[in-house]
Amino acid sequence: MTRPSRVVLATNNPKKLAELRRVVEAAGVDVEVLGLADLPSYPEPNETERTFEGNALIKAREAATRTGIVAVADDSGLEVDELNGMPGVRSSRWAGPMCDDEENNELLLAQLDGVPANRRTARFRCALALVTPDGEERVWHGTMEGRIADAPAGEHGFGYDPLFIPDGEARTSAQMTPDEKDAISHRGEAVRAFVAWLGEQP
Repeated sequence: MTRPSRVVLATNNPKKLAELRRVVEAAGVDVEVLGLADLPSYPEPNETERTFEGNALIKAREAATRTGIVAVADDSGLEVDELNGMPGVRSSRWAGPMCDDEENNELLLAQLDGVPANRRTARFRCALALVTPDGEERVWHGTMEGRIADAPAGEHGFGYDPLFIPDGEARTSAQMTPDEKDAISHRGEAVRAFVAWLGEQP
C-alpha cells in the first residue's frame, strides 16, 4: 500500500494517542495521527474476541468503516502466570464493567495476596492492528516480561503500570519516564514495528 497521509488511532485514551505521536515524530515519518476525538463520534464496538489480535481488529475495522481513514487500534493486557494468564483480554474490566484502574489494581493485589515473589511473574501483551477502508489488514505484536509488585508505586502511566516491574528493573512501569517505558514496553514494541513499516511504504 502507499503510505497514508494520515491515520486514525481508534482510542479515546489521550496517553495512547500521545505515545503513538511521539514514536511517529521520533521516526521522522510524515504521517498525521488523529484520535477519535478529532472526528465525528460513533458507538464503540463491543470487544467480543478472546484474543488481543481479534479485539484490535474489531476496533480498527469499525474505525476504518466509520471514518473512511486508515485506522489503527491496539488491544493489550496483562497476563499473570499465577492466575493462569488472566486477566488477559479482560484486563481493563477485571474488577467489573464499570471499574477504574485503581479497582483493577486492588483486585489483582488481593488475588495475589501471600504469593511469593518468584511466583508473581507476568507479562504485558499488545496487538496493534491496521485496517484500510478497502479492507487491507496487518497486525503487529509486542511483549514485556516482568513481575507484579507487592504494592503500587509511581505516578506515570496507566492501567496496571503501578504494579508491574519490568524484567531488569527495580522500578514499576509507573515510576519510569514515558520515554523509558516506550523503549521497552509491549505497546512501544508493537508501535515501533508499525511505524517502521509505515516508513518503508512509498
